[in-house]
Amino acid sequence: MKNSISIFFLLVFAIPLFAQEGFHFLDGKEKVSIPFKFINNLLFIPIKVNGIELNFLLDSGVEETILFSLEDKKEINFYNIEKITLRGLGSSDAVEGLKSTNNVLETHGIEATNYSLYVILDQSFNLSSHVGIPVNGIIGYHFLKTNLVEINYDKKKIIVYKNNEKNRKRLKQKFAEVPITLEKNKPYAMTQMSLEGNDFSAKLLIDIGNSDALWLFQNLSKSIKIPEKNFNDYLGQGFSGDVFGKRGRMNRFSMNGFEFKNPIVAFPDSSSIKNVKMVSDRLGSVGGEILRRFTLVFDYPNQFLYMKKNKEFNSPFTYNKSGIELQNNGLQWVQETVKLETIPSEPISVDQNTTSITNNFRYKFELKPIYQISNLRENSPAANSGLQKGDVVISINGAKAYKYSLQQINSLLKSEEDKWIAIEVERNSQILKFKFQLKDVL
Repeated sequence: MKNSISIFFLLVFAIPLFAQEGFHFLDGKEKVSIPFKFINNLLFIPIKVNGIELNFLLDSGVEETILFSLEDKKEINFYNIEKITLRGLGSSDAVEGLKSTNNVLETHGIEATNYSLYVILDQSFNLSSHVGIPVNGIIGYHFLKTNLVEINYDKKKIIVYKNNEKNRKRLKQKFAEVPITLEKNKPYAMTQMSLEGNDFSAKLLIDIGNSDALWLFQNLSKSIKIPEKNFNDYLGQGFSGDVFGKRGRMNRFSMNGFEFKNPIVAFPDSSSIKNVKMVSDRLGSVGGEILRRFTLVFDYPNQFLYMKKNKEFNSPFTYNKSGIELQNNGLQWVQETVKLETIPSEPISVDQNTTSITNNFRYKFELKPIYQISNLRENSPAANSGLQKGDVVISINGAKAYKYSLQQINSLLKSEEDKWIAIEVERNSQILKFKFQLKDVL
């Protein structure tokens, strides 16, 4: 399972950028509520682009709004199109894209006009296969910059308030107030941590588009040392390719007095961050695995983040112990038998010599996901069992794989140590069975 779908982008343009308005309220409203889907610590919200509804990842770690995976949305009109180059986290080269201006974005009573969008032309950049739902784009700074934006992880809702003194006063009474800085239109906060015997402060990007707890960049500080217990892993996907690195546990992490023990930290390798121009003194990022333990309110205009513990605050820090990276590799038609619930108009008499009673059934065909192993961590339980990249998963622990969502599989592979996992796969038209135990190497 993709243990994290971390998205970090640094856009490099050959054309000048200009200021654009953020989202404003329609019809005299001062508060709107937007439901979101929560998958792998990431938030996905519906937004209409020029009248066509798309699904966006909300990511405080990006500045511009990016679109991709639009092959099924051919009816969208874009205006004032120019060619550009996009480059970001990942080890590959830059990708071609388009810039479009004068667009209109709208959702649940808020709207942004004269809006600039950036479209990735490379269809291989596709988040949908990694999260199991259609994802058409990423939105960040321009959604957050004007209003008070509350993220309520418990209720799976984003609540947008007008940024006024009345609402800010209410927040100060109920939430802890954390000073942030906006640099290159992204939020940063000071944190404290203890790593391999070193206690130090670190300026981190507050990144709700990173599903991990923490990322640290080893080459930026002598205090950052990779723990002795660690393993190589896939960390996420960026504009310029997949991101790899190591994972280990930190002794302690705290932010504005909120303290966590033994969170899992990712250390991206140097080739993955070579295209990222860091702001001054930044050492890494704090992501969704920590931020989901709070109700958050972003106040960009006044440079504050408001935080309040939720019921997940003391949840343990876990990770994918199997070493399997799965992706959704399309859909299949599945035939299911459904019993017809009919009420007889007359009493039914059954002959004592009858050995069986015929029930009425009908067949229902539904589209279900196909899951394929996209990567395997070296020396992991799954790799050592004989599973291979490219295997198509047929069943997991006796249940058909298509009955699981990617989120459910992820939870299963994060289960307690020594749990047995039985997987049936198709490889070269053959059905093969494998079994392994989850192992905690940290």
